[in-house]
Amino acid sequence: MGGLRGAHLVAGRPAALIVLLAGLTLGAVDAATRQPLSWTFAEAAPPSDLEPDFRTILRHGTTEGVAHSAALRVHGGSADVIWFEGPEEADPAVSIRAAALEPGPDGWQAAPPRELITAGGLSAVMEPPQLVIRLGNTVPDRRGTQDYFATVVSVGGWAMASVAAVRVEDGAAVSARKLHLSPLLNRSHLVRAPMVEYADGSFALPVYYEMGSAFGELVRFGPDGRVADKRRMAGGLRAIQPTIVPLDNSRAVAFLRNFGPNEGLGAGRMLVSRTADGGQSWTPPGPISLPNLSAPSAALAIDGGRAILIAYNDDTPDHQDLILALSQDEGETWQTIRNFRGEATGTRYPSLDRLPDGRLLLAYSVDGKREIRAHVFTERWALEGGETR
Repeated sequence: MGGLRGAHLVAGRPAALIVLLAGLTLGAVDAATRQPLSWTFAEAAPPSDLEPDFRTILRHGTTEGVAHSAALRVHGGSADVIWFEGPEEADPAVSIRAAALEPGPDGWQAAPPRELITAGGLSAVMEPPQLVIRLGNTVPDRRGTQDYFATVVSVGGWAMASVAAVRVEDGAAVSARKLHLSPLLNRSHLVRAPMVEYADGSFALPVYYEMGSAFGELVRFGPDGRVADKRRMAGGLRAIQPTIVPLDNSRAVAFLRNFGPNEGLGAGRMLVSRTADGGQSWTPPGPISLPNLSAPSAALAIDGGRAILIAYNDDTPDHQDLILALSQDEGETWQTIRNFRGEATGTRYPSLDRLPDGRLLLAYSVDGKREIRAHVFTERWALEGGETR
């Protein structure tokens, strides 16, 4: 998301309502009080020696409306691809859907999609009570088996979004509450990328702020599940939708979508921010060599942490080309291992994760946000150059 900007800030709602909401949210921001936390990243997953292989396991399309913004949930021995689907982006009828992935004798297989979260369902269980009129990007909460973080809107457009922690049981939301991330109405925070694991078993959530100046943040949670701390990736450039890859126990690189103008510093290039203290502080985002015209990316450490795999859109006006690339020098230089040009049009919003058996899972939307596609492949396929079709 990110296409509906500040022009939809109030969407015709009375200004008095905004003032009232501000009064209710001021003083409710638990992120303001930082708690002692461990800032040591978890070790990278060990390398996999499975034979080179690449296969497509999911193609789910909609003839009307959108199916967009795929995310991945890996749990136990299986996984899910999740996305939002409905008549059009930001429509009240949009719901969050999921397709279960299971390993079998012939490899990983996808089950038919099911409905997971609806705006009406969240409205019914939100605490404190409030209406949810729009659903957007949703990612799994890796601290629990049935939990999610959903981008929700109660008034206005995406610039007035909040992040809600949602519990799902038996195919329906049973509880939901908004994270307290900002004293300004607790609005304009969204999610896109997966959580980051720390050595003590805790997780942090990458989020981004989109109203006015735009920047990424890393949110830490306390033992009570409430927001305990958050750290900004800000400094001069409009950089959103961070996806974070730890390099060792203290260093990490965040790849960010360039949400700024298409001219000047960093124009047409992917942005990165780096930390050397476990995410407590971040360098100002700056451009790297990869071309990228305001589109999110997905990245993952592979080969035991010795390489970074990234899926990104190159610098084309319609984000037509999705590219898989590999870096073996912590993101300084890149080798293209597969360009999906010709396989689909309008490929964008990728997600990457590791399956329980060591294989890698890539999902994204295609055909103008009308189809969700997913592939499973091995590390050796990527490390040996990819491109086999």
